[in-house]
Amino acid sequence: MCMMKISILEAKTVSKGDVSFEEIYSLGEVTEFPLTPVDKIVENVGDAEAVLCNKTPFTEDVLRACPKLKYIGLCATGYNNIDLKACRELGITVCNVPAYSTDAVAQHVFALMLHFASRVAEYDGFVKSGGWIRSDTFSNFAFPIRELSGKTLGIIGYGSIGRKTAQIANAFGMNVIVSTRTPKQDDTVKFTDMETLFSKSDFISVHCPLTEATKELVGRDMLKLCKESCVIVNTSRGPVIDEEALAEALNSGRIAGAALDVLCTEPMLESCPLIGAKNCIITPHVAWAPLETRERLVKVVAENLRAYINGAPINTVTE
Repeated sequence: MCMMKISILEAKTVSKGDVSFEEIYSLGEVTEFPLTPVDKIVENVGDAEAVLCNKTPFTEDVLRACPKLKYIGLCATGYNNIDLKACRELGITVCNVPAYSTDAVAQHVFALMLHFASRVAEYDGFVKSGGWIRSDTFSNFAFPIRELSGKTLGIIGYGSIGRKTAQIANAFGMNVIVSTRTPKQDDTVKFTDMETLFSKSDFISVHCPLTEATKELVGRDMLKLCKESCVIVNTSRGPVIDEEALAEALNSGRIAGAALDVLCTEPMLESCPLIGAKNCIITPHVAWAPLETRERLVKVVAENLRAYINGAPINTVTE
């Protein structure tokens, strides 16, 4: 029996050697690449019938240059790097991994929010630099801190991660308002319009997908509506925020802070306007990356591929 040829194009983006691809190797003849530069995509796909990728861009030209390709398995939920129209025309099945990182990303949202609320890193630095030793009081209020309880959290987008974020916020005693194109029945939050969300929120957490409608949604006009005490958190997609406008808002004191796990260009460019911006913390797209989360991801990627091989694909992307 001839085994399916499978190319893993970006192994390094999923595992640093701590997550096994053994289950995928059991499904066919696998060629594994740590990373795949844009100019090497066609070469690395080769004569594979199935590829597993994360951010590799599959444009129409690339897809047409890979005539044996019949399956693209995304090691991710998002699929804006795939030309779905061309895939449909060429009979290529695309499958993603929905909701695998919900708990991890929501956890990271609150790690970022608590950075501003509790100032743990700054207080740790204060103590390590001898500040507490020199203190004349047992409790030194070197940095202002505040409670999350009673504050208003505005959530943009209300998919699985937005809903999990709301649940955690409710546990903290926060008031949750939500702006989404598809309001759901949920008595634990209040649905509102975007302008109200920006003007009323103490914290804003972005969870919408990147589309033409959401690109630079967080821009100058919306930022002008914010309270000066507002902190913006983004764990969705970088281009949802206008980085120039956000840097201006931070540096001018228009808003109190920003915490970002995603940027418009990744890895970060030296020219990114947010480098050195006031009260801006950035993590390198790791909200989804706990070990347990990546193990869950690879398990579903393997399940998706197995289902396709068996003639009953699951988690297919069609829109």
